[in-house]
Amino acid sequence: MSAQNTEQAGSAAPMSILVLDAAGKIALATGIGNDPVVRALATDREWIAEMERKRLGVLALNGRKLNVLWCRLDEGALLAYREGAGDTVFDFVAAVDFAYDIFEHLLSNPYDGMTVVDRDAIVRFISPIHERFFHHRRGEATGQPVQKVIENTRLHTIVQTGKAEVGHIQKMQGNARVVSRTPIFRDGKVVGAIGRVMFKGPRQLDELNQRINSLENEVAFYKREAEAMRRQDYSLDSIIGESRRIADLKKDIVRVAPLDVPVLVVGESGVGKELVAQAIHRLSGRRTHAMVMINAAALPATLVESGLFGYSAGAFTGANQKGHAGKFEQANGGTLFLDEIGDMPLDVQAKLLRVLQDGSVEKLGGTKPIKVDFRLVTATNRDLEDMIAENKFRLDLFYRISPVVLRVPPLRERLDDIPLLAERFLADFARRHDRQPCELPAETVAHLQAQKWPGNIRQLKHELERAAIFNSSGYIAPGDIRIDHRDGDDFPPMQASPETEADSLTGTLGDRIAQVERRSIEAAMKRFKGNKKQVAKELNISRSYLYKKLSDYGIE
Repeated sequence: MSAQNTEQAGSAAPMSILVLDAAGKIALATGIGNDPVVRALATDREWIAEMERKRLGVLALNGRKLNVLWCRLDEGALLAYREGAGDTVFDFVAAVDFAYDIFEHLLSNPYDGMTVVDRDAIVRFISPIHERFFHHRRGEATGQPVQKVIENTRLHTIVQTGKAEVGHIQKMQGNARVVSRTPIFRDGKVVGAIGRVMFKGPRQLDELNQRINSLENEVAFYKREAEAMRRQDYSLDSIIGESRRIADLKKDIVRVAPLDVPVLVVGESGVGKELVAQAIHRLSGRRTHAMVMINAAALPATLVESGLFGYSAGAFTGANQKGHAGKFEQANGGTLFLDEIGDMPLDVQAKLLRVLQDGSVEKLGGTKPIKVDFRLVTATNRDLEDMIAENKFRLDLFYRISPVVLRVPPLRERLDDIPLLAERFLADFARRHDRQPCELPAETVAHLQAQKWPGNIRQLKHELERAAIFNSSGYIAPGDIRIDHRDGDDFPPMQASPETEADSLTGTLGDRIAQVERRSIEAAMKRFKGNKKQVAKELNISRSYLYKKLSDYGIE
């Protein structure tokens, strides 16, 4: 090799090596490995023992810092020396005096489990905590296929696909764990993979699930809001009906909308309280500004401060550098609609009351109050006066939100509106799915008007859409509408024998499953007096799924 080529090779690979034989004597040395100080240390038993233990170290040599890597050979050992920046591992070791301790912590701390496999999915390392968890003796799992060591593992798939999996739930030893699986690449090829436990223990998972469920509820609410805003022009005509009760309600909306006073909209679940709030906003002097909607029932306590009040730049770790305007500030000049205010926690009620009293908000991390001016419209399906008597709702807040109270009638009190409602629902369904609208014969209309409709308009809509989905004749007969005539309070306790329960079910398998699901939810809601958290826990379902099913089945 020429001198030029030698120089090029040296610059391309600025690493020196020193090889020790089985007796600890130097068998081969290159570059810095030939330095007398380096050679002397390499034959120092205490230094070598320390390097064998740590594997990585830093050596000061004539004012230079050398990164040293120790590797075991079949007979003997290899020491690699490198000077300068550019290699992440060596740079880390050179910069951090306690690098070894960090590696030790990452690999053996009791709150983390790590498994490393090679390209053939053979276990090359498993952390001690992981070994004990799977009932392996120290070192027993090393060299084994990962499928034999860890149940339900996918590390063998990761080395095949080269695609990471983060935040996946894995069942291990009867416990759920949140794990990450990451492929390791060298020169563009997968050489192995690392699996780590991100969360351990039911408590951590439960806390994570609660957080996710709360966020899912809030996101779902605002997605519905955005979708509805895109599809509809919420005028007074969006409130469908010509019955006397609806006509009176529309007149009241027209009277109160121009007046800049708070309005409380009350009514059972599914009657259309949100439509009333939208109509008030559209007929008010604030219609050119935003209508901001908040679902009080899905408002996580942890997000109250930042979500409602906003936050200033640098208020907390991870905060947007520009800060964030809260819902109160976003509604400035427009209308703030608080849905399900009866489900708002007492501590949040107090925060809301202060805003209404002072007419100002102070951002999280802020130093001065911000004036806000919005029209407040609230809605609830609860009896707030009973809640006040039970100390579940603040009396002073009730007076603030209820100068005007509008009551939306349940569907059973406006049965004459069913033909108009049914026509609209079927037409909207057909338009969304590019189908011809189903016809609704007079006998079917009469059948619909003979029902109780505990879920009100929402239930009517869902029943009609379900009938339209499975309809092939072009018209909906009374038999296509399968409504359980009992409302939730009439259901007996879920103690019937399997034969009795099965005999009471009708329709297809899907229909029967839905009936059982509905009855289970209704019974649990009654048993826990509407406490959705307890119901979800009892039925082992997420709160977001419970909210969806309550809406699907028209359950209050």
